[in-house]
Amino acid sequence: MKMVLLSGGVDSSTALALALKKDPNVLAVSFTYNQSHEKMEMKAAQDIADYYQVKRLVIDLATIFKGSHSSLNRANHMAITEGDYAKQESPNTEVEFRNGVFIAILASLAKQYGADEIFFGAHQDDSGTIYPDCSPEFIQAMDLAVQLGTGHQVSLSAPFKQVTKATIVKIGLELGVPYALTYSCYEGTNPPCGKCGTCIDRRKAFQANGLDLL
Repeated sequence: MKMVLLSGGVDSSTALALALKKDPNVLAVSFTYNQSHEKMEMKAAQDIADYYQVKRLVIDLATIFKGSHSSLNRANHMAITEGDYAKQESPNTEVEFRNGVFIAILASLAKQYGADEIFFGAHQDDSGTIYPDCSPEFIQAMDLAVQLGTGHQVSLSAPFKQVTKATIVKIGLELGVPYALTYSCYEGTNPPCGKCGTCIDRRKAFQANGLDLL
């Protein structure tokens, strides 16, 4: 069995499609942490899980990230940094070691549910790695930790760790990923704001592949 960290965005939805190509038995896991875009993100994740007919677990981590200084923490009432990632000098959307926490929990769940591989959709932006817990070095270290901590019964797979979102979309189109069901906006609005880094990143990737989607 494979396990997929599913947020309902472009990267994780494509990772899910790749996991299903390897194994029809997949468990998707989503996390809530009082994020600004929680409602829309969780809806998209469920829509994708329903489309692929996979079981999905939702785990609440709001207590762990209660003290986060990120603008994604709704309790902070902060304006989310806008603009292309390449032009952002100090984005305020990083959630402290979020992916490290997610992966550690997924490793435990993988042992519990019998999964031998965790799929994680981190990617490279056009300007490189934006968040430290998405870097190739971080992923390599976490893969080693997962393998050692599970007696080499579970591994961490990040198939997009050195490619851009445009390439991910290209791969996803070949796999038939229903991108119209996905959602990627830090503001959590409907329609998406179109101004935050993830909205811009998403739109550029779609345009590069001839898609007219928000």
